[in-house]
Amino acid sequence: MLMIRPSADTDLPAITAIYAHHVLNGTGTFEVDPPSLDDMRGRRADVLSKGLPWLVAVAKENGEESVIGYAYCNWFKPRPAYRFSAEDSIYLSPEAAGKGVGRTLLAELMAQAQRAGVRKLIAVIGDSANAGSIAVHTSAGFQSVGVLKSSGWKFDKWLDVVLMDKFLGEADASPPV
Repeated sequence: MLMIRPSADTDLPAITAIYAHHVLNGTGTFEVDPPSLDDMRGRRADVLSKGLPWLVAVAKENGEESVIGYAYCNWFKPRPAYRFSAEDSIYLSPEAAGKGVGRTLLAELMAQAQRAGVRKLIAVIGDSANAGSIAVHTSAGFQSVGVLKSSGWKFDKWLDVVLMDKFLGEADASPPV
């Protein structure tokens, strides 16, 4: 059984391990050195201090729970005019890929981001060959807004960045409160 819930401090070792796997083996993030547990603790604290969500996907089997993915959003840019636009991030353990976990995490992240005042969610997807992330965002109603060609260098090759976005709630139909 899958459960999405707010992350807890006790989830940080699993979150750190999931992200380290993607840093070392994938092109969805352009980091090349996995951050430490303390680094991830600081990143999570920063997101939560802004009133933004950091969620985990938990698989429950035989009475045991394991974190199999996480998602969060953070302000797109630090300047005040961007304060209603956030960038989402979703990472799954390898065994969770292709099972709808990312889609479920993204749906809950969008709902919680909207409640936090986000009017636009932006996906900055590493690697134009990242079909899974592009498909998850497309299925959630994100639109492609462009590709930044050859913007990152990882694993001895140039990688694109795919930009997608989705309006939330009232979007740009009214001024923010």
